[in-house]
Amino acid sequence: MKKTIFFLVLTLFMAATILQGCQSSADKVENANEKVDKAKANMDVAQQELDKAIKDSIQQFKKESEEKIAKYDHDIGEFKEKIARENNETRTRDERKLAELEQQNSEMKQRLADFNEDRRDQWASFRTKFNHDMEEHDKAFRNFWGIRK
Repeated sequence: MKKTIFFLVLTLFMAATILQGCQSSADKVENANEKVDKAKANMDVAQQELDKAIKDSIQQFKKESEEKIAKYDHDIGEFKEKIARENNETRTRDERKLAELEQQNSEMKQRLADFNEDRRDQWASFRTKFNHDMEEHDKAFRNFWGIRK
């Protein structure tokens, strides 16, 4: 009796397994196409989110950099006022250095304005180089301010 029940259960299990695997090719293709469509939709959503994140990053970076450059413009104006009260020799030297700083500041502003947000593939290298140049520009300002004190 036990053997009979065992063979009956085993036979039913095997029959169920075989019937389960007998899915038609058309059904398999349809299921695969549905999975591909879902994956494409997920990929499109992820790409849109990535594009938005990059765009937001670029805009935030530009805003912060523009604020730094505006501060440098303000500092240049203050330096010019202080230099105007100096003797001729010191004023000439400081005006020359300040003109260089003003030129650098203008170039940084122009580079930032010229960067096109559509060049996202170049964003990382632009940001790295621009940050480096801004640090050098900041050092030049601090050095000038140190000389001036």
